[in-house]
Amino acid sequence: MKHDPLFQPLKLGSLTLTNRIVMPPMTRSRASQPGDEANDLMAEYYAQRADAGLIVSEGTYIAPLGKGYAWTPGIHTPAQIEGWRKVTKAVHAKGGRIFAQLWHVGRLSHSSLLGGKQPVSSSALQAIGVNVFIAGNEDGTPGFVQASEPLALSVDQIRVIVGQYRTAARNAIEAGFDGVELHAANGYLVNQFIDSNANTRTDAYGRSLENRLRFLDEVAHALIEGTGDAQRVGIRLAPLTTLNGCEDAEPTTTYLAAAKLLGEIGVAYIHIAEADWDDAPHMPLEFKRKLRATYPGVLIYAGRYTGERARDAIEAGWADLIAFGRPFVANPDLVQRLRINAPLAQHHRETLFGGGAKGLTDYPVLDGAAA
Repeated sequence: MKHDPLFQPLKLGSLTLTNRIVMPPMTRSRASQPGDEANDLMAEYYAQRADAGLIVSEGTYIAPLGKGYAWTPGIHTPAQIEGWRKVTKAVHAKGGRIFAQLWHVGRLSHSSLLGGKQPVSSSALQAIGVNVFIAGNEDGTPGFVQASEPLALSVDQIRVIVGQYRTAARNAIEAGFDGVELHAANGYLVNQFIDSNANTRTDAYGRSLENRLRFLDEVAHALIEGTGDAQRVGIRLAPLTTLNGCEDAEPTTTYLAAAKLLGEIGVAYIHIAEADWDDAPHMPLEFKRKLRATYPGVLIYAGRYTGERARDAIEAGWADLIAFGRPFVANPDLVQRLRINAPLAQHHRETLFGGGAKGLTDYPVLDGAAA
């Protein structure tokens, strides 16, 4: 293909990405225990995929109360920073670029993951019917359990969490990341402030749309302070979806307002998570065009994209980068496969969360050799 949209370079702040293919954040639950530290196995996993234009790490929790799933990595202790330094060195040695996704799950956690404490959220509303992954059920085996009932954050506690985001951004830069991505999607803490049905506050963080976007605004500014550069900050949003108990009464209005705000702040990119379950509806093209008209920065889309759909999106102009989630699990050489339109291997569901190298670093490349 003489002019392949997927293989054109793109400027992202001071970085030049060699292609338009993104490896998005995917929880794999392989952090070393105790301590939830990134490790050599994770470094190998990311390095195998370093020819992506950009890698965004799996969700990485910013503080002890931000954790929501067993065996996920953190970035708030010296040992965790050192663990992530192994990963960034391995990726950079292969010529890759990697951002850390900073994560606070809010109410989507369980007291057993939090030293017996209750999770926290915008409001004291339990995410009924939403399960989280814990290391040991009553029978001692890992599994999913109903998320615990949360406590509503006070204004002082909100300020503490904003500070934790700032510190986490500094830690990420210390660990060698090229930037950070705020997880403001999928029903996690920032999303719990944005979406109207998850936020019943009556103070400066609730009721009006402006107030519901205040936490996003403050955290985005904290990340810019922590990294020292707005162009080292991206934001992940999940507009028009209802994930993990979060739903907004007027999502088009809400998320176009969020995009306008983020454009004014000057962050490098918005990463849009589309619905990706079976038979999920496509996000309306009209909304994508409005988003492009509203937000001046780089736009990344993720959600069941094929190579053909990705090329069409970039050519149409409403997307700059396309993220491929599940395909990157089973295809460490996904970039090469997309380049030559080769068939894609399928991942094994039973090895997605937890375990060791099996289902993480042992997927073969096209010639059958180890990646």
